Order: sequence, then structure tokens, then C-alpha cells
Amino acid sequence: MVNLEWYRTFKEIYENGTLTKASIALYASQPGVSVHLNALESYVGKKLFERTSRKMIPTEEGKFLYEYIIDAINKLEVAEQHFKKTAQERKPSLHVGMCSEIFQLIIEPEIPKLNFDLVAKFGAHTELIRDLNNGIIDLVITPRKQNDIKSIVDYTAFSKERIVLIAGIKTDTTQINKLINGNNLKELESELQLNTWYSASNEMEHFRRFWHENFKKHPAFKPNYILPNISSIIRCLSNDKGLALVPDFLCHDAIAKNEIKLLWNGKFKTENTLYFASRTDLKYKKELDVLQNIFKTKMTNLSSV
Repeated sequence: MVNLEWYRTFKEIYENGTLTKASIALYASQPGVSVHLNALESYVGKKLFERTSRKMIPTEEGKFLYEYIIDAINKLEVAEQHFKKTAQERKPSLHVGMCSEIFQLIIEPEIPKLNFDLVAKFGAHTELIRDLNNGIIDLVITPRKQNDIKSIVDYTAFSKERIVLIAGIKTDTTQINKLINGNNLKELESELQLNTWYSASNEMEHFRRFWHENFKKHPAFKPNYILPNISSIIRCLSNDKGLALVPDFLCHDAIAKNEIKLLWNGKFKTENTLYFASRTDLKYKKELDVLQNIFKTKMTNLSSV
């Protein structure tokens, strides 16, 4: 008889695209994930993925199997979370999704004060919202509101983030400041491109939006260094030269400590609304309110300084 864990492993490989990412999602070893996949392929008698050096590409049989089992697997995962919570009724547990920088800045310092368990998950916004819809996550902090009439997710706006231009502490910004003050956007664009640029893999949309809104065109270059997150960018800029476009509240402390320079807010604002995304059938409303109040208070303090 087929092992149900084989199907769960197959689902994660399909959705994540690589054995490595699937093993991380499953908290399992990569060889163990390979064993499950090989066993499932042997059981169904068909090849489910084409293996390439970079990605696992599903075959037609793999696509068909995924569509056939996905609803059942999602229901099992929801059931698992439900009964896990039921068994731990005396101490509620909230599962929360957000980017790692927001977690470190807002939630991490408050963890010892919480009177409930917290499970934090980091990932792409689309992935986190999918898990929220499936009942695996209770709350997501997101700058993107997905309009789906079938969704049971509520979005509540609570703050804004503004994308700003920052510079490394050793960057010579004399000419850039002169062009900004003179409102010479054409020469400013050319001058900015002469510098070393940093970005994060999940912030490229911000980069393109800021450029388009201020210079009325898409950037004709790509950043020199694309790092895992904004924290890495700030650490690099605090020691050297370079430029980056990042959300204002994530670089506030580094600017206040003179570790980096705030160079330009942009002639035109590039802003995102931040939302609390939560299920309408959430059980632990009291605990959710605690987390939301932490976010509201800290974001208000950051924007008022």
C-alpha cells in the first residue's frame, strides 16, 4: 500500500521545484526526499519529474497526479494542524507568515513576553497566502492584497512602507546630492548608474517601481549584487560603498546610527500598504489582537521618528 508521506513529498517537490527546497519545507534530508520520490514513481510505474541541474520539471503524468491529489493533501494538512492545536488546548499556538526582516525588527524582541506559542514562517507572499487559505497559517503580513471572491481571508491595512534610496557609509554622494537638489533627474539617473548597486531577490519589484515612478522608464541596468534579504544589504553598505532601494522602516535604525546614509526619498512617492491577512474563521482572536497591536505600535513609532 502506498505511503501517504510519499504524496506529501511529491507535493512539496512539485510546488518548490527542487529537492533541496522540498527537504527544507518538510524538515527532512534531501536523500530522504529522493527515496520517497523514487518509491512513488516505482509504485505508479511512471516518471513524475524530468531532472535537470537546476529544477525538477513535472512530466504530464506528474501534473495529472498533482491535480488529482492536491485537494486531499491540503485537507489532511488542515486536519493535522487542527488536531495538533486541539491536543495543546491549554496554550494556544499561532502560525504567522512574513518576511524575515519584519520578524527580526518587530516580533523577535517581543517573543519572551508572549503568553502563547508562536510558529513563524518565511517565504514568498503568494506561498504564505496559499497556506493561509489552506488553514496552515493564521496570520500573514503582506504588502499585496489578493482579490478572490472565494477566499475566506480578510485584509486589514495597518501601515505603509515607503521605498527610499540609501547609500553605503563610504559612498561619495556629493554629485548625487547636487543633482537631487537641482532637480536634474536626467543627469541624476546617469550618475546613479555609475555606482555599485545592491538589491534583494524579493525586492526587485520595489527597485523597478521606484525607478519607473521617478525617471518614467524601466531601469536599463541590473544590480551588481542580489542578496538574500535587506539585512544583508544594510550590513554590506555599512562597511563600504554602494546604493540600494529599500523600505524606509527596515533601514531606520541603521540610518539613525549613521551606519548608512539616507540619500533620497524620491521626487514621487513609491509606497506600499501593509496588510494583516487573516482567516475569517480564526479561533485565537485574542492572541491575534496581541500580535496586531505589537505591529501597529512599533510601526507608528518608526514612522513618527
